[in-house]
This record gives sequence, C-alpha cells and structure tokens, in this order.
Amino acid sequence: MLSRVSDVRYVGYGLPDLETEREFYRDVWGLREVMEAGGMVYFAAEGSDEHHVVRLREAPVKRIDVIALAAESRADVDGLFAQVRDAGCRIIFEPRELGPPAGGYGFRFFSPDGLPFEISSDVAKGTSRPLRPWEAIPEKISHVVIHSPDHKAAAKFFVDVLGFQVSDWLGDFMCFLRCNEWHHRIAYLPGPPCLDHVAYDVLSIDDMMRGTSRMASHGLDVRWGPGRHTAGNNTFAYFVSPGGFVVEYTSEIERVDDNWQPRKLAARPDVMDQWGTGVGGPQTMPKSEPDGGLFDPAAA
Repeated sequence: MLSRVSDVRYVGYGLPDLETEREFYRDVWGLREVMEAGGMVYFAAEGSDEHHVVRLREAPVKRIDVIALAAESRADVDGLFAQVRDAGCRIIFEPRELGPPAGGYGFRFFSPDGLPFEISSDVAKGTSRPLRPWEAIPEKISHVVIHSPDHKAAAKFFVDVLGFQVSDWLGDFMCFLRCNEWHHRIAYLPGPPCLDHVAYDVLSIDDMMRGTSRMASHGLDVRWGPGRHTAGNNTFAYFVSPGGFVVEYTSEIERVDDNWQPRKLAARPDVMDQWGTGVGGPQTMPKSEPDGGLFDPAAA
C-alpha cells in the first residue's frame, strides 16, 4: 500500500536581510515568533499546533531551505522514504531522529527539480488558541504552490510517489493536489523550479479583508485580489514580503472527499477570480526565477 503525506508543516527560507523579513512575519503578517536558535528564527501560526510554520535564516542568496510535509507515523515516513528513494530522488539524509527545536522522525530529499523537502512524523506540538473573528491573522498554512519546468511530471511525482490526489486542473497549466480533506495542499505551475507562493488560512472573508487593510497600513498593497478562485472556491489576496516571497491570505477553501471527481477548468479570468473584483493579477507577481538553493543542502 502506498504511504501518503498527510499535510504541510512549514516552509524554511534563506535570504540576505533576515531582520526585515523577521519583522514582517512577526509584526505585519501576524505570526508569533517562537524562538531563535542556531541562526534560525521560528514562527508559529496562532491557530495551529504545529511548532512552527515558517523558519528564517540569513543566507547570501534568496532561496528555499526546505518545504516540510507531515506523515501520520514513523512507518509512513519509512514507507515514503522507500518510495522517494526508489523514484531516484537525491537523498539529503535518510530517516532519523530530528533535532531541536521540535524533534520528530524524518528525512529530507530533493525533488526531481532540486527543491528540498522534508517528511516527518512525531514532531512536538506547539501551543495554539481559537482565533477571534476579525483578528485577521493566519490560522495555519493552507497550501504551497510551486513552479516546475515539467509541471505535469512534477504533479505525477506527488501522486505516484507521495500519495497525493488530483483535485482539479486549470487548463493544462496548473494542477491542484490534495493529501487530506482540503481541496489542495500543493499545486504546480510551469516555470523555472522555484516557490510561487505560500497561502495561509484566515477565519473568514472579513479576516482576509482586515488583513489586507493591515498590509496597506504598512505600505504593502495587494498584488492580486481580493477575489475568489474557482478551483478550491477559496477567497484570496496576495502580497509580497520584503524579501521578495509571495504570501497569500485565503479563506473558505473547499472540503472534498473520495467521491470528488477532478475537473478541467477553463483558464479564463472569471474562473481564476469568480468575483472579477481583484486588482492586479499573476502578472503583477515577482518574475519567477530558478531558486537559489537548488540541489544545495546547505541548510539541512
């Protein structure tokens, strides 16, 4: 039986100006700084019991250090490791006890495109609390969108090797993949191998709008939105962090079950934004460039 990934844990970033990005996530975006250790700064989302959802470190180039995924058990970690190894991926380290700050059991590998991933289980939980309406801060990571020069092969890897399921296609250029009840946790687009954006769930449309207002009060205008996608039926508002990484506030992403039939949605403006109200668009995002850390395990 195929072992499966169960969720997204966190994203680790390297970038030249650590302090400015640190202030952004803590004071503007709405995460809670958990700790600093070993040159890494860790941030939690108040509504999630994941120990951290963002990890930052200072690096000479802008890069993704790791995209961390969850598995339900050590047996699943071992099974996923065997599947990844047999698929021919380069291994950063084999399953082992993970160190501070959250421990657990896991391994790291490079995707066929060279982005670093971790899969882990038995990670120590952090603290969480119910969010208040209109608090307008992230509840948890919603999903991660990635570019690949062969996005169809990348999507197939996530299905055949990591146990994801296809929820929808947008035309033939964007694949939405799920690993649990939520419509998508990973999505792939064509382009050079790099991160496109990380999305964070907020409680409601009102929270998304209040968060958008807070971004503007700090001089960060919405790049695309507010709007509502068709794939996932989620609301959206996209911003760019000071370090040049795209982040999204989203709400009301669709729950699906095993009876869900994947669709091929038309790539029209009224499909990408059902409301047709959003300013900007994908063309206003930073230009996609190959990630600065491809096949480089420096931050492992």
